[in-house]
This record gives sequence, C-alpha cells and structure tokens, in this order.
Amino acid sequence: MAIDSPLEHKFSFTPAISIYVKCESENEIKILFDKLSIDGQIFMPLNKYPFSEQFGWLTDKYGVSWQLNLTIE
Repeated sequence: MAIDSPLEHKFSFTPAISIYVKCESENEIKILFDKLSIDGQIFMPLNKYPFSEQFGWLTDKYGVSWQLNLTIE
C-alpha cells in the first residue's frame, strides 16, 4: 500500500524500502534499468552477482528505490 498526502512531512523516500521487480528477460531488465536510472542514482549497476544472473539497484529521479532482478525459471 502507498499513500500520498498534501501535508508537508519531515521525511522522504529512502533506500530502506525498495520496489522489487522480477524481470522475465534481459531486454526487459535493461530497458527498465536504463529508464529508471535517468536523473537518478545507481547503487548497484546492472550486472551479474553471486545471487543473480542480472541485478540492479537504483533510485529514480523522484528518490524511489528500485531493485530489478532477472528471474529465469
């Protein structure tokens, strides 16, 4: 669940909570990573890691944290 409020708050987005997306193809994960990283910040570049064939972690231009993982089943 996500909520929005017109009131000013003393907090913002942090990487402590990420939207986690399971991608079904290398093309899908690359497109999402490239588009979401525009004007954002990359924490872990899209790459192969011991826990995943393709994984990337970033924040988008709004400060929302995303973790993208290639799931080949």
